[in-house]
Amino acid sequence: MSTTPPIPSSAEAPRRAALRSLDEALAALLDGLSPVCAAASETVPTADALGRVLAADVVSLLDVPPADNTSMDGYAMRAADVPREGTVLPVSQRIPAGVVGERLQPGSAARIFTGAQVPAGADAVVMQEVCEALPDGTVRINQVPAPGQWVRRRAEDVARGAVVLAAGTRLTPAALGLAASVGAATLTVARRPRVAVFSTGDELVMPGEVAPEAMRPGAIYNSNRYTLRGLLQALGCEVDDLGIVPDRREATRAALREAAAGHDLIVTSGGVSAGEEDHLKPAVEAEGRLSLWQVAMKPGKPLAFGAVRRPDGAGEAAFIGLPGNPVSVFVTFLLTVRPLLLALQGVPAAQASRLPALPLPAGFDWPRPDRRREFVRARVGDDGRVQLFPNQSSGVLTSAVWAEGLVDIAAGQAIAAGETVRFIPLAALN
Repeated sequence: MSTTPPIPSSAEAPRRAALRSLDEALAALLDGLSPVCAAASETVPTADALGRVLAADVVSLLDVPPADNTSMDGYAMRAADVPREGTVLPVSQRIPAGVVGERLQPGSAARIFTGAQVPAGADAVVMQEVCEALPDGTVRINQVPAPGQWVRRRAEDVARGAVVLAAGTRLTPAALGLAASVGAATLTVARRPRVAVFSTGDELVMPGEVAPEAMRPGAIYNSNRYTLRGLLQALGCEVDDLGIVPDRREATRAALREAAAGHDLIVTSGGVSAGEEDHLKPAVEAEGRLSLWQVAMKPGKPLAFGAVRRPDGAGEAAFIGLPGNPVSVFVTFLLTVRPLLLALQGVPAAQASRLPALPLPAGFDWPRPDRRREFVRARVGDDGRVQLFPNQSSGVLTSAVWAEGLVDIAAGQAIAAGETVRFIPLAALN
């Protein structure tokens, strides 16, 4: 079964297609996408499931907490037994966490510690800071309690039979803790996406293979290969790096066939245009299908999406061709490839494509907006205002290292210092 929606051939597309909005491009990428990784689920220990996507609901088999318990160190009592401050009650028992106390007799109190089950007969807890333990084994209560005070009720967090984590949830540290709290020692998760990466271009060389002083004229180090591998690995993908492919049509077609075999997605950077030395476009069309898009975003205007037939006839591998500039690769991966990878694992499309943004004050002026939606590299200053990297060129990779996030600027939007902007933390896109 194909993992990609029907894509019109680039030959059928208008010579100069209108720019798509990023939202339109994402909708087209995700529409009809089959969650092939979720369909091939596996069971892993809960402790090893960080970053994975659930392929089955986690249902609680117990109440959490399983009984009323105290959220404070203090004394458990009946609120009715303390009508006024200064009331003195005998301490009848001591209840640490993990011990079930005896039923509390009227007119007495129980010494109790955080997390311990509140004894039957008690309906309130008074924290130890407002109590005074007396030498004769009694306690003076210096606060009139309200019923239910400092008591965590049974099933207050989770009720037996409740779905605590739904299929399609990407597992965070908090989610793992929640799964453990209902006794889930293992979790059913989508298998990791299998992604093939390769670069095209005779100008590319690898660090370590050629010293800087020995670089031939026109040669550049292949930084995109490292950026893409790192981004994919951070998302938990199984990555096969097919290296640098020579600028020849048949070599490119052979690389595509190798990449399609056993992979869910093929990711490349640069080389998808109509130039005589750009062989990726006709090679993808020969081995599958391709649609070239112009997306109204900056950086990252050119984007190619399609599919490559697997040699064994078992469906297709999705294909995404990213722009060649280093910052464009970084930004377009986060905004387009990341949602696609999440959707392959069963994350709902709306959630996969959501950009979690914080409203923060601008510490900069942006007087000359672009006609495209812009994503500029930024960080939050000590004053809480968003600061921009001084050079926003798509070739300046130092801006992506310096940045803590992206400012999402709508097409045609000018910004004055002090106005509220949408700041997307990079940490939220891991």
